[in-house]
Amino acid sequence: MADGTQRGGVELGITTFAETYPDPSTGTLVGHGERLRQVVAEVELAEQVGLDVYGVGEHHRADFAASSPAVVLAAAAARTSRIRLTSAVTVLSSDDPVRVHQDFATLDLLSQGRAEVIAGRGSFTESFPLFGYDLRDYDELFAEKLELLLAIRESGHSTGPVTWRGRHRPALRGAEVHPRTEGRPLPVWVGVGGNPESAVRTGLLGLPMALAIIGGQPARFAPLADLHRRALSEAGHDPQPLAVHAHGFVGDRTDAAADAYYPSYAVAMSKLGAERGWGDMTRGAFDQMRGPSGSLVLGDPQAVADKVLAMRASLGIDRFLLHVSVGTLPHDEVLRSIELLGTQVRPLVEAGLAAAR
Repeated sequence: MADGTQRGGVELGITTFAETYPDPSTGTLVGHGERLRQVVAEVELAEQVGLDVYGVGEHHRADFAASSPAVVLAAAAARTSRIRLTSAVTVLSSDDPVRVHQDFATLDLLSQGRAEVIAGRGSFTESFPLFGYDLRDYDELFAEKLELLLAIRESGHSTGPVTWRGRHRPALRGAEVHPRTEGRPLPVWVGVGGNPESAVRTGLLGLPMALAIIGGQPARFAPLADLHRRALSEAGHDPQPLAVHAHGFVGDRTDAAADAYYPSYAVAMSKLGAERGWGDMTRGAFDQMRGPSGSLVLGDPQAVADKVLAMRASLGIDRFLLHVSVGTLPHDEVLRSIELLGTQVRPLVEAGLAAAR
């Protein structure tokens, strides 16, 4: 179980997809190599300022540099010693669970027990044709591959060979999957967007859940959190942590933070909106999203801490993951946001939790 849950607090962390959208002011693009090196620098700083976890998402398109989170996180592992390192998410539906476990068990050994996997179906579809999968099998692929990943995790920790049969992958008969983790099973979370069935399935499997909240009102996700907890209890599992992943930015002043964040956010969300039929991101919609009940966690340290505490109160979260680089911000602004999250937001959150006890 996550440390934040054990101490009655809220873990704080950062996630990235290593985005490489055009700079809104100059139109220039950061190369994939430079962007990946920036990510490693972000992980280093996140550890230095006391954050708990850093997550890297998996995508397979030109505007995201990280197609292999385990490799990026391994580079970060060599430059850090404490911060936990997770995928955010691993697109398990189009991957091989054997290879996923091998990659993250290797990361876990290199980092001395700091690796985690957040497994998800993915919100993009490029990986399915790339790796030869049919989108008509979207749901079945995830369910089957999650079952296999958990079987490998269990065998790698305690029971030895894996025997498994499914429809979308060749069967395993007494297979040995190496390397194995040391001292504990590989932590596996499930990333959930808003599907009640996914929340129930995660709970029935006894797994922690990470909710992606990138629109709407966070308080409206409370039924999903309740479904997860109820499924855990009814299946006889111990309580498991709940995380929230949300877009946002921490600045020294709220209005200045909004002005700095909006241009790059609008570029990214408008491009995604054009692909998915959402329409362009407007400043009016943006300002509504950053309001007290909106999904954007953005502002000065007190404003950000207030939103984290509100999610703790309404959802019972144990971990909050801030996704800063939705578009291409100047990297010094990203680093400043990470610094403020660790040095100023964290003490405010801890003080708020203490006052509520």
